[in-house]
Amino acid sequence: MRVMLGLGCDRNASLDTLLQAIEQALSSAGLTPHDVAGVASIDRKNDETALLQAARQHDWPLHFFPAETLAQVPVPNPSETVRKYMGTPAVAEAAALLASGGELILEKYKYQGTDGKNATVSIARMNDGK
Repeated sequence: MRVMLGLGCDRNASLDTLLQAIEQALSSAGLTPHDVAGVASIDRKNDETALLQAARQHDWPLHFFPAETLAQVPVPNPSETVRKYMGTPAVAEAAALLASGGELILEKYKYQGTDGKNATVSIARMNDGK
């Protein structure tokens, strides 16, 4: 099964925090990094070092969406905190859904790294047409 990862993280989260979040989320869904077709997030994260490094390390294509576009996607776990800071009620879930054209198989998986930073991973099944 091919999937798309939707990622969100605190500013300057470490690569280790993001990779641990991804590994645990994939494992909980019975998936491996080889099942990942790409990574998606909000355009405000297009300079987030850990996100760029994780995608490069796994050779995953990156997709970024503006807050206005993400805000139009209905998600199961909207957050007023995310809306306050990012201008959309969801980043990881909405980005995974938009980039995959499919459906969520893992909702918002939250992880706090040893650096004290948070990362969020959502996984969506790729639409057969993508």
